[in-house]
Amino acid sequence: MRTVLKIRKKGILILPKKLREKIGINEGDNVIVEVREDMLIIRPLKPKIVDIDVSLLEKLLSEEFRLETQKYREIFRKNAVCS
Repeated sequence: MRTVLKIRKKGILILPKKLREKIGINEGDNVIVEVREDMLIIRPLKPKIVDIDVSLLEKLLSEEFRLETQKYREIFRKNAVCS
């Protein structure tokens, strides 16, 4: 599908309804715009939704917290000895 569009004041480009419907862009959606050579590419931003195990996430975050706490205690201990 090819369409000629006119750039308006301040660079505003209006995408006709048929184009938006064809690629699934709705009012309020975010789009990705990139330049390749002499082309402007506009794509809908469709974030990937991932299903995660909440208990696994809590376990990983807990372990990360424990390790960070241990690291900071070691730093503070070394600084207290050096002072």
